[in-house]
Amino acid sequence: MSDPKGLVQKLWNYCNILRDDGLSYGDYVEQLTYLLFLKMADEQTRPPFNREAVVPYGLDWQSLLDRDGEDLEAHYIRILNELGKHPGTLGVIFRKAQNRIQDPAKLRRLVVDLIDQERWMILDADVKGDAYEGLLQKNAEDTKTGAGQYFTPRSLIKAIVVVRPEAGMSICDPACGTGGFLLAAHDFIVRQNPLLDPDQKWQLRYDALHGWEIVDNTARLCAMNLLLHGIGAADAATPILVDDALKADPGDRFEMVLTNPPFGKKSSVTVIGADGEARRDDLTVVRDDFWATTSNKQLNFLQHVKTLLRMEGRAAIVVPDNVLFEGGAGETVRRKLLHECDVHTLLRLPTGVFYAQGVKANVLFFDRKPASDTPWTRELWVYDLRTNQHFTLKENPLRYEHLREFIESYRPEDRSKRGESERFRRFTYGELVQREKASLDIFWLRDESLEDTDNLPPPGVIAAEIVEDLEAALAQFAEIAASLGTEESE
Repeated sequence: MSDPKGLVQKLWNYCNILRDDGLSYGDYVEQLTYLLFLKMADEQTRPPFNREAVVPYGLDWQSLLDRDGEDLEAHYIRILNELGKHPGTLGVIFRKAQNRIQDPAKLRRLVVDLIDQERWMILDADVKGDAYEGLLQKNAEDTKTGAGQYFTPRSLIKAIVVVRPEAGMSICDPACGTGGFLLAAHDFIVRQNPLLDPDQKWQLRYDALHGWEIVDNTARLCAMNLLLHGIGAADAATPILVDDALKADPGDRFEMVLTNPPFGKKSSVTVIGADGEARRDDLTVVRDDFWATTSNKQLNFLQHVKTLLRMEGRAAIVVPDNVLFEGGAGETVRRKLLHECDVHTLLRLPTGVFYAQGVKANVLFFDRKPASDTPWTRELWVYDLRTNQHFTLKENPLRYEHLREFIESYRPEDRSKRGESERFRRFTYGELVQREKASLDIFWLRDESLEDTDNLPPPGVIAAEIVEDLEAALAQFAEIAASLGTEESE
């Protein structure tokens, strides 16, 4: 079996060669995805697997190995075009696929020297998966590509899985990005249940996980990420649906929903008017299952998550601060959520956590409950990991140990045993609904940096926080300007 570090290093080394030709990390991971799929599909047709071919003859791995030069490049383009028309996993991975490698010699090296030299199907899923995850993270850090919005820091995901997914559960992420939450849920179940029976293993691999992703490129990375981690199969339907999750109630219900919906407050679409001018129109989502009609994408995702849950189902969703305090539709959604669900925990996250800059976010944990005249939320426990905490993506990134106290305080095995601490406070339903607009934007710790100038964080951290605040303000101004432009054009 290959040395895992050696494999990762090979992948990185070749990435650097292609970056000299102008390929981004995203382009590289995408091309790697196409070729890895073809190679693994080819390996499955050979001993010891001897399965029926998933990829049509003539569009397979061997057909690439048999070619060189411009003939190889032309054939590769043909493969991408043809396979994108197929259903299932094939279609998700190759839909709208394009060749980004302009030098046929480098394409040949990637096919023959890098990918064909490994037997990918017999590699441990951790080796393949970790190598691929490393590339995805590097892509997220490459801010020029904007891929960070699809990548939630893995330390945070690992902490959010404190909700304890169980064997046999159906688990969903309606904004799955590259699949981090689905993978974390899968890994948690495997670690907690080393003796799963064959039926449970089959359910976990093929039927437990479900995701929606609206962006083709991200969906293919997610499908491949799951595949490399041993979830699904090349010849099975993919667990990822490429679609806008918010457009309608899918009818499916799940026992657990874990998600970090895309940042950006409003949903909008570019429309070309009769005068030929382009303008952005806000998209207001109108659904019978929603409590409030709004163009605020974050509020819509929160309502959508409630819809997706089975009765007694559990959810954890990352939401920006505006979801906690915004009036109008925001207040309606919060009051309804507190009444119809058990909203039991709120984790206030520090800045400097996400690749998308300027984000002040929180994790909201709640359980869906049956209809009731009395509110289901008895008390909300708020953990403040923001006040007097200073993180940056590079110098001081959020690590799992920073979240350990929250996980211990959460008491996943029995929430009734929770106790208050400096950072963990309990608020009753009566206290919550009496707050202006039923705001959940709650804080109580003194900000030491405002009072103790001798105890300020390093200048680099202060500068990073100022940049985050400015970028958050600019993003809000941009949305206001876009909305004003829409109104003027009307």
